[in-house]
This record gives sequence, C-alpha cells and structure tokens, in this order.
Amino acid sequence: MVQNKIISFTSLQHYCEKEGYKGWDPYDGLNSKVLQKILPLKHSAILRLIVIQSFKRSPWNFRKLLIVPKQYNAKGIGLFLQGYCNIYKIIINNPSYHNEFGTKEDILQKIHYLSDLLISLRSKGYHGSCWGYNFDWQSRRLFLFPAYCPTVVATCFCASALFEAYELTKKKEYLDVALDSANFIVNDLHLDDYEGEKMISYSPLHGNDLVSNASLLGSKVLAYCYKYTKNENYLNIARSSVRACCKGQSADGSWTYSQIPPKLWVDSFHTGYNLDGLIAYEELTGDCEYHENIEKGFAYYIQNFFNDDGSPKYYNNKQYPIDIHCPGQLLVTLHRLHKYGEYSTLANKVLHWTIENMQDKKGYFYYQLKEGISSKIPYMRWSNAFMFYAMSYYLIDSNNMDKDTTP
Repeated sequence: MVQNKIISFTSLQHYCEKEGYKGWDPYDGLNSKVLQKILPLKHSAILRLIVIQSFKRSPWNFRKLLIVPKQYNAKGIGLFLQGYCNIYKIIINNPSYHNEFGTKEDILQKIHYLSDLLISLRSKGYHGSCWGYNFDWQSRRLFLFPAYCPTVVATCFCASALFEAYELTKKKEYLDVALDSANFIVNDLHLDDYEGEKMISYSPLHGNDLVSNASLLGSKVLAYCYKYTKNENYLNIARSSVRACCKGQSADGSWTYSQIPPKLWVDSFHTGYNLDGLIAYEELTGDCEYHENIEKGFAYYIQNFFNDDGSPKYYNNKQYPIDIHCPGQLLVTLHRLHKYGEYSTLANKVLHWTIENMQDKKGYFYYQLKEGISSKIPYMRWSNAFMFYAMSYYLIDSNNMDKDTTP
C-alpha cells in the first residue's frame, strides 16, 4: 500500500475516534436551539427551507453560535461500522498493519460497540428495522422529512454493515436486526409502478418516489435477506425493482437521479450507488440477467466523471461543486465491481488529488469545493464517515494487489 494513503486514513481515523463519531451534518440547520426558539419553523415550509439551505450552502459554520449540537447519525455509524469491518479483514490477512490501524482486538471491540450503537439508533414505530437522520430536513420541493423518519438509503447502509458485522462476529442479534429490515421495506415502503415493474420508494412518505438509487439499494437489502432466508417474496420485489431501474437506464448507460421531473440530472455518486445495488443483487441472488446493464453503467461512470488530473466531477456535464462523495464513491465502486486491478492507476490518482485538495491537516475531509468560496466544515456523516468507509475499501484492494505482486 502507498504509505501516504495510510497516513491519510489513520489521520482521519484518529479525528473521528477523538470526536466519538458524533458531528454536524450539511442538513442539520433545523436542530439549532436558537432558531427553534425565535423562528416559527414548525409553521413555515419556506422558512425551514431557507434555514436548511443557508446552513448547507454557507462556507462559514454558524452551528456553535446558533447551538446546533454534534450528534450521532445512524447512516454515519453504519458507514463507520462497515469501514471497521473492512479494516478488521486487512489485519486478519496481514497482522503487521495493527501498528497503523489498531490491534485485531481493538478493531473487533469497535465493531461490537458500533453495532450495538447502530441497533439503538433504529427508528421506532415501523414494522421492521430501519434508520433515518437525526434532524428534520426538507427537500427542494418543500417535502418535509421529520427527524428519524426512516429512508431506504440509510437503512441499506446500516443493515448491510450489520450483515458484515454478523459474518465477522457471528453474533446472531446483528443478523436478526439486519434481516428485520426486510419487514420495513415490504410493509412500510410503497411500490411505485414504472414500465410494468415496481420501484421501491425512498421513504414511507409519499412524494419522493421513482428514485433509482433508492430502489436499487432497497433491492440490495432484500437480496441480502433472500440470501439468508430464501424468502421468494423478497427476491420477487428485488427483481422487479432491478428490472424497473434497468428499463430506466439510458441507452448510453447513464441514469437520471429520478424518473420524473424535476430531478432529471445525471450525477457521479448516485450512479455509483446504482451500480452497487445491481452488483449486490447479482451476487447475492445468483441472477446475472442484468450484468450487461452493470457493465454499460460502469463504462458510462468511469468515462464521464473523472478528469485527467484526478479531479472528480459532480455531474456528467459540470464539474462543480466537487462533493467529497464523488471521489469516495469511486473507491467503493471499483471494489464492489471487482475492477480495482484494472483501474488502480485512476484510483490512486483520484485519491491523491482528494487528499491534497480536500483533507484538512486535522484529518477530516471537506464537504465540497466550489468555484468560489468552498465549504470546509467537518461534517461527520457526509464527509468523514463516507471517506472512512470508502478508503477502507481502497486499503483492502491495494493491500491485495501488493500481496499479489510480492515475489
């Protein structure tokens, strides 16, 4: 492994551990204790949107001044858990790396701690295990998600990490909680018609539907649950979702974020999410019918979202803002599609660019770089947990490549 990438990762690891995995989020403006007292946020959708977007877009951090507490975010904890599971695998295969990342026992202890924490953060009042965010947030269409309203995206990242934790620890509680997420998808989410198939909704609320990455990540969860239970209903729902999303794929291999206006843009990391959902469905169910869609989607992804200097693009037709998810998701996608060996030069170039341009000396990663003033606020879920998760996959792949090339 390249030593400077390890130094970058351990710097991030130490920062996140020092913060206790708690932090701010781009969308947590409505958690301000000051604004809750002085503004009628519960009664004005426009005012809520202004607050959220002001916090999200501002390069200056007003959270201390306006008393926005640092908190756990369930998806962030799921990302950390998956990252530590990956690091544990590295140390098992190469014990010498305990000097950098911690001993096998230290990492296993963190896996148990984060798994238990994640279970405690489940959203309540639903048919199965599910997770949401620790703040009220609102989309551009004035659609309000109350705090802890579960989404299929957050649930996928959390359940997937618990499946991994179970495989490493064999603690049955982790498996049971992860399997229970299928009950949430089947009973609390709704299935929306698209091209004669069914897409899985983003949340139990109506109004943010026909989103490809949400539907495919829902398929990933159901495919995981099918692997362990052989429940045909899970397989049928997952397959219909995959078919729908493949029908929604453009001839050039791209996907728009949603199948309906106004969210018809094509972006980098949601394309990566789509590929992750598809490859998970294929590998967990054994159904390879849609492999051509994966290859076509990957070809579009790899050819349209990365520049020669290693800088990533947010959109297919526009580079800025450069979001930290854009370079991070590349590392995940190459691992998940087993393409790191073929694209290791690109991975190293993009990660080097990201460390040089988007990592602070304190170890954390920046949210976004813009053409004007960039946002360098240390967001725990969006930036740091995601890069911890993403770089852990890079470390697995680069370590494996090092072993393969050692005489």
